Amino acid sequence: MKLRSYSNHSNYRKKGNRLNRLTLVVVFVIIGVFLFIYYLNEQLMPTYLDYAEIQTAKIASSVVSKAIDSRTSSVMDVNDILVEVSPGNHADLKVNTETINRVRTETVNQVKLYLEQAEQGELSHLPNLDNVEYDYNKINEGNGVVFYMPLSQAANIPLIGNLGPKIPIRFHVIGNVHSEVTSSIKEYGINSAYMSVGIHIEVKVQIIVPFASKTTTVTQDIPVAMGLVRGDVPSVYSKGGEEVPSIQVPITPKK
Repeated sequence: MKLRSYSNHSNYRKKGNRLNRLTLVVVFVIIGVFLFIYYLNEQLMPTYLDYAEIQTAKIASSVVSKAIDSRTSSVMDVNDILVEVSPGNHADLKVNTETINRVRTETVNQVKLYLEQAEQGELSHLPNLDNVEYDYNKINEGNGVVFYMPLSQAANIPLIGNLGPKIPIRFHVIGNVHSEVTSSIKEYGINSAYMSVGIHIEVKVQIIVPFASKTTTVTQDIPVAMGLVRGDVPSVYSKGGEEVPSIQVPITPKK
């Protein structure tokens, strides 16, 4: 009886040892898998964020473009927004700031409205992009624009196409829409210039992916007015230099 009891005790101990070893193996495997996933995620995180930034810029730029297209104002002739500083002196001109500021305010308000509506679930403002799948339920909750990107696309693995898990991306506008008036003048012919006046729009958005976030700025330039500004033709024309004679242009005296 004692021999049998010792034998049973030995079997139990062997089974316990095997169970302990199996438990340790399972624990080590789980830890190894977790560490591998963590390492892989850390290595691919910059790629995730870069891809998310590109797609976010496309979506936000499209929303801004739709807002601009919906404005009541269109591109004007630059001569319509120029006023004479001195009455009767067409050579001394300045931009009508009242007109420009009106268009600027109208544009900024429209952009803000469209971005807010897109974040609150106005799906007509969102573009249809390849490899972008919107989460309409979360968008309707008003927590920003949420979409998914395939892991294969983010990691640039074309062999598996759109297979694999999809990574959720959320972005929302932070701060106000910043704008400033821009202008450029290029010489054109004799005493003429091609002038363009526009509005530079900057929208700051926060991009959120699992375990990381990034802030980026989406920019867009909007033309307001452009055209050729013609000055008075000078009565004397010269290319410069002592050996080049000047040309006197006959002017008919005003009656």
